[in-house]
Amino acid sequence: MTHHAQAFSNIPLPELVAGTFTFLAVLSLLSPFFRRWVNFDENATFAVKTAFYLSLVPLLVLIIFGADTVISSPNPWLNTFYSSFTHWTTFDLYQIIFLPVALFVSGSILHFSPWHLHENPKMLMFPTHLLISLLIMISLISAGNLTPLFLSWEGISMMSLLLIGWYNTQNQASIATFMAANYNRIGDITLTVAFVWLIKSSVSSNLGHLFSHGVSTPIIISFVIGAVSKSTQFKSYPWMFSAKEGPTPVSALLHSTTMVMAGVFLLIRLHPLLSNNPLALTVCLCLGAFTSAFTAWSATTQSDIKKIIALSTPSQLGLMLVIIGINLPNLAFFLMCTHAFFKAMLFLCSGVVTRNLKDAEDIRHMGGLLKSLPVTSACMTLGSLALMGTPFLIAFYSKDTIIEAMTSSYINSAALLLTLAATSCSALYSLRLIYSTLLRWPRTTVPVHSFEEPQVVKTPLLQLALGAIVSGPLLFWMLFPNFPKEATLPEHLKWAALLITLISFFLGLLVAWRYHWSHPPEDDSPYKEFDPARMERPIHQKVLIIVLNSAWQIISYAIEHALWKWAGLYKLPSAQLRPIKVLYMTHKGLIQLHLFPFFLVLNQVCAALFMVL
Repeated sequence: MTHHAQAFSNIPLPELVAGTFTFLAVLSLLSPFFRRWVNFDENATFAVKTAFYLSLVPLLVLIIFGADTVISSPNPWLNTFYSSFTHWTTFDLYQIIFLPVALFVSGSILHFSPWHLHENPKMLMFPTHLLISLLIMISLISAGNLTPLFLSWEGISMMSLLLIGWYNTQNQASIATFMAANYNRIGDITLTVAFVWLIKSSVSSNLGHLFSHGVSTPIIISFVIGAVSKSTQFKSYPWMFSAKEGPTPVSALLHSTTMVMAGVFLLIRLHPLLSNNPLALTVCLCLGAFTSAFTAWSATTQSDIKKIIALSTPSQLGLMLVIIGINLPNLAFFLMCTHAFFKAMLFLCSGVVTRNLKDAEDIRHMGGLLKSLPVTSACMTLGSLALMGTPFLIAFYSKDTIIEAMTSSYINSAALLLTLAATSCSALYSLRLIYSTLLRWPRTTVPVHSFEEPQVVKTPLLQLALGAIVSGPLLFWMLFPNFPKEATLPEHLKWAALLITLISFFLGLLVAWRYHWSHPPEDDSPYKEFDPARMERPIHQKVLIIVLNSAWQIISYAIEHALWKWAGLYKLPSAQLRPIKVLYMTHKGLIQLHLFPFFLVLNQVCAALFMVL
């Protein structure tokens, strides 16, 4: 007893409080599974709220005391011949901050879901999937060891596929699940290879041990590829178009706190391995910049409201990858936390709009919703303004700091220009979304007076709107307490992010006034000349054809070689042995063998003559 008391006395107070209240939050999330299933959705909502309030205690302790150190609690649970697997939990700055953010956003989504899914026969399955996803995400962010990190990674993949295939009886939902599984398996395989490689070559799978001893470049690149695949970066984002087949609460959960965030969080957690590897940092920088610019430009050409919001996700994740590429993991984590608020709010707003418009998702058939859906319109406007980096909203603190950090560091100029282009395009498609959906006149056949906006919809939207306003400066102050108060750059660089956003904003207004984005394109419109599929054909299809043809040739040769080897060594000799024995009996050169067919034919001839006579 004295030994345990002494062990607990050596644990710093912030880490002890974080571990205790995280455990209580997990128990709260597990409690609905041990109650009656009659009111499971209400019990799940109450459990998430309770877990959120419990997670605020470590956050308050973090603000008061600070938590720069990391505490790990070893619990050996499996030994192998090669290495010792030891389960370690880490309660650090990232875990303490992201836990209440994930619980707050997930609780708002769960509060919104009964209204949106009340006619769905699988409505009670959504709280179950959400709670399990939250538990796995808590395990992921609290993991200080490769073993729970890998298991949580696979669990997130499994739950995300179940959510994407929500309407599993529909063909499009099944195709979306199949696409997501295929694209994510690429990254999962590379992560598995890196995990097994590390376990075989290292005496410990603890992250602290790996950070102190370092790993080889191929293993680090494998981790980067796995994270890029999960976070829908270049070559792995097309499945997001099909993922919108699920209901809106599913999309809000996937894009804000679970699946797509897991890859970026993995890189943030493993950043000490990347920080001294120039190749890995360059890959993150260039890949993130290109993905951010390409997907942001693609969003400006879409007319589906959910596709526009979905395409903004890989664009923002690309910015996070860019920040990791310039060795600023705290800034990437800050953008990840702020992104969860306005992205969940935008998806929930789109769910309110599409449900009132009888599932219509084309923004060219919307318009004039400002008076019909006032709270939804205000929250959608706030989320879009936050996304484009409007001053003093949540994304302004991250985007302005990103541009300032990039201009003051030695990086690739092309990456900087692509990041500025992505910032410009984010203002364009955000303004287009506001203009086409909320302004001008209604262009829908649904009667406007039939629109509904009950309190169960307003509450989660207003909660997320409050988070989008308040959490920005609060998180920035906690993550960057020593941020310089005075400007460290020339004025033209300091104002670069804001100037680009303003120029793009007014350019978007000019184009909206001139060409009326809310209308379908004319026959001679230049927008009909641009087809996003043209970018996918030379980039995706050509590469896939080359890779798949090579794989088909290799597999065909391997199967043919194995078939001939199997038939030639085993089946063919035994199958030919009996005919050879029969033929051998007829080739002995005996007179009896020659007389036998002669007398047989003679017997048949005599029998025929006897029958005739």
